[in-house]
Amino acid sequence: MRSLTQILLFVIFMVVSSVYAPEVRAQESEIIKVTPEEVQWSPAPPFLPKGAQFAVIKGDPSKAGPFTIRLKFPPNYKIPAHKHPSFEHITVISGTLNFGMGDHLEQTNSVNLPAGSFAYGPEEKYHFAYTTEGETVVQIQSQGPFGIEYFNLQEDPRK
Repeated sequence: MRSLTQILLFVIFMVVSSVYAPEVRAQESEIIKVTPEEVQWSPAPPFLPKGAQFAVIKGDPSKAGPFTIRLKFPPNYKIPAHKHPSFEHITVISGTLNFGMGDHLEQTNSVNLPAGSFAYGPEEKYHFAYTTEGETVVQIQSQGPFGIEYFNLQEDPRK
């Protein structure tokens, strides 16, 4: 039963990504440039708590292969402990992201990452993130297909 639920949630993510996440398209042999003004923000897919915004910069998170996305978080935003099937390269573009490893969000077990910081999230390892003051924008590079599994299923915003 859990596998069927995961498949359904993934299908929902793929549909939402194609509708809400416009992609800057180009052939791999071309230079791709996206200025801040060209980023097309939309509400984040339902796998994230409400309030975040989402933009696909390159690639397709629902398909195999590399992708780059941006997330914009409001002040006092929390993403509970979760894991992904692939690594995450996280770059803080603006604001401050608090990031930690573990199976529950514990503010005393996190690092403060101001703008310009980089963090690496290994595959299949639980981690969490949150903001405090001000809006925060991060860029994430990873390999698709994207997946997310929350440690505490009651904290999964898709439920």
